[in-house]
Amino acid sequence: MTRFLNIAAGIVALAALGSASPRQRAEPAGLDAFISEERGIALQGALNNIGPNGSLVPGTSAGFVVASPSKANPDYFYTWTRDSALTMKTIVDEFLFGDTSLQTYIEDYIHAQAVLQTVTNPSGTLLPSGTGLGEPKYYVDGTRFNAAWGRPQRDGPALRAITLMTYSNWLISNGQEEKARDVVWPVIANDLSYTGQYWNATGFDLWEEVSGSSFFTTQSQYRALFEGGELAETLGVECTGCDEAPQVLCFLQSYWNGEYITANINDQSGRSGRDANTILGPISVFDVNAQCDSLTVQPCNPRGLANFKVLIDAFRNASLYPINEGIPQSSGVAVGRYPEDVYYGGNPWYLITLGAAEYLYDAVAQWKTQASLTVDKTSLPFFKDIYAAARVKTYKPTGNGTEFSDILAKVTAYADSFVAVAQTYTPSNGSLSEQFNKTAPGNPLSAHDLTWSYASFVTMAERRAGQYPPSWEPSVPAEVPAQCAASLTKGTYSPALAAGAPNVTTTCMSKVLFAVNASTYYGENVYLVGNTTDLGSWNIRNSHPLQSSNYTEENPLWFLQVDLTAGETVSYGYAKHEDCNQPYIYETTNRTLVVPACVEGADDVVVARTSDEWEGPDGSSGGCAS
Repeated sequence: MTRFLNIAAGIVALAALGSASPRQRAEPAGLDAFISEERGIALQGALNNIGPNGSLVPGTSAGFVVASPSKANPDYFYTWTRDSALTMKTIVDEFLFGDTSLQTYIEDYIHAQAVLQTVTNPSGTLLPSGTGLGEPKYYVDGTRFNAAWGRPQRDGPALRAITLMTYSNWLISNGQEEKARDVVWPVIANDLSYTGQYWNATGFDLWEEVSGSSFFTTQSQYRALFEGGELAETLGVECTGCDEAPQVLCFLQSYWNGEYITANINDQSGRSGRDANTILGPISVFDVNAQCDSLTVQPCNPRGLANFKVLIDAFRNASLYPINEGIPQSSGVAVGRYPEDVYYGGNPWYLITLGAAEYLYDAVAQWKTQASLTVDKTSLPFFKDIYAAARVKTYKPTGNGTEFSDILAKVTAYADSFVAVAQTYTPSNGSLSEQFNKTAPGNPLSAHDLTWSYASFVTMAERRAGQYPPSWEPSVPAEVPAQCAASLTKGTYSPALAAGAPNVTTTCMSKVLFAVNASTYYGENVYLVGNTTDLGSWNIRNSHPLQSSNYTEENPLWFLQVDLTAGETVSYGYAKHEDCNQPYIYETTNRTLVVPACVEGADDVVVARTSDEWEGPDGSSGGCAS
C-alpha cells in the first residue's frame, strides 16, 4: 500500500474494538444445523450491503456492493471492484442454483459497472487506453475516490469479467443470446482488453499492500482470458486480449518455489510469500471437472495441496495465534492472511478460515468426479497429516479396499473442522466481521458485516452441499508455450452504451510523467492539481494523488503519469495532504506546461516529463498516530 495506508493501518491497530460478543458454546450446535441456518443469514447479510435497497447501506446507488457498513475504525463504506465481483459471482451462482429473486441484483450490477467503467479516477480513464479500469474502489454512489491508495489493482477487471461471463452463458442457454452479445459483452470486452494489455504489468495485490505480481491476480486473469475467448466464439464477436491466455498460464507456473506457492513475485515486500491469496485463488477458479494436474492449479493439484499444508502450518504456531494452541495437526485452525500481518494486530479472518474449508471441499469433489486420487511426493506430507497410512500411489474406488473413500472422508472431516472454528467465533446473531481476535475469547474485530465474509460462507456452504458452479476449463488440458514471453495485446475500449454507460469520448491524449522532489513525514502525501479538467480544475477533491514507491530520504521522489489533452497549455502545482485531518499545504508557485502533440498508436508512451522541486512550506505531523 502507499505510505498513507501504512500509517492508517497503525492507527486502526491501536483502535481495534470488537463489534459483537462471540458465540462460545460449551456444547456447540451440530455443524449441519449451524451451516443450514448461517447460509441464509450470510446471503441476506450480503444483500443488506447492496444498493439501492440494502438495509445497512442507505444512500448506495443501485448495483453497487458496499464492502461493509463500517464508516470508522475502519472506514470500508466504499465499493471495491474486486470484492463486488466476488460477491456478485456468489449471487450469480445462487441464481443459477434456483433463487430467481436474485436476478434484479445481477441486472443492477451490469448497469452500475457499465457506468463505473467510464468514471475518470486517479488510475486513469476508460479512453483511450483503459487505465481507469484498474482503479480499486469508489464511493458508494459511483463517484471517484481520490485519496492515496494502493493503485492500480489488476484483479478487479478479470474477476468482473468472470462474473458477467457466467451470467452471459446462462442468458445464452435461455434463449437470450442477443442480450448477452449486445448488452453484457461490451462491459466484458473492456475488462478483457484491460486484462490482455496489462496482465504483465505490476499492480497491488488483493490485500492492497504489495506492488508486484500476485498469484491470485494471475490465476484470475488466465481464467478470464480463456473464458473470454470461448464466449466470444459463441457470440461471434472478437475478444481483444484473449490471445494472451497461454502466456498468462505460462507465467502462472513461476509462482511455485519448490515448496509452496509464493503469493507475490517481482515485489519488494520482504515477506516469506506464504499467503492466503494462494488458496483463495484456486477456489475462485475451481472447476469440478478439471484434472488435478491442470496447470491452472486447481484445489486438488499436488502443488496446491503442498502449499495448503505450508500455509496452514504457519498459523498453527501458538505464539502467533494463541487460540490455535493445542489443536492437533489433523484439525483445522483459525487462519489469517499471512504470518507477517500486522493490520489490526494481525488476526484470523472469517473469509480465509472458511476459504480453507471450501478449498478442501473442492478437492474432494474433484477426486469424486475423477474417481481417482493420486498421492505423489509433493502432496504426501499433506495427506500424512490426516491419513497416516497414506503413501505415494493412485487410489481408486474399486476393488476390495476402502482407502479411497477413507481418505475422502478424512479430508471432508478436515474441511468441516475449519468451519467449526468459524462457528466457534461467530456471534449468536450470525453476523460476520472481517476478523476475530487471535487471543481468547476470539471476539470479532475490524469491519462489521463484511460482505466478502458473508459471500465466503455462502460459497463454502454450496460446495459442502454438492453445488458447483459451471465448468470453464478446456476439455483438453491447456499447454503453455515453450518459453514464457512478456507480451501484451493492446486493448480496445468503448463505453457499454446498451448497458447504460454514458457516451464518453476523448480527444487525442498525451501521457505526461509528473515528478517532484518533496520531503514528507510518514503519513503525509502529495497531490497534483491544475487548471484543466484533466487536472481537477483547481479543485483539490479532484486532484491526483502521487505515488511514492521510489521515495528515499536522499531522493524524496513523488510521481504520477497523467493523460492530458494534447496541445493544450496547463497550469499546475502540488499540495501536501497532512495527517490527522489537518488542512492541505499548497505550493507558493504555479507552474505551466505545454502538452506535446499525441503520438498516434503510442497511447502508453510518455511524451513529456517534469522535474520539479517542492516550493512551499513544510508540514508537521499532528501526532494522532503516536
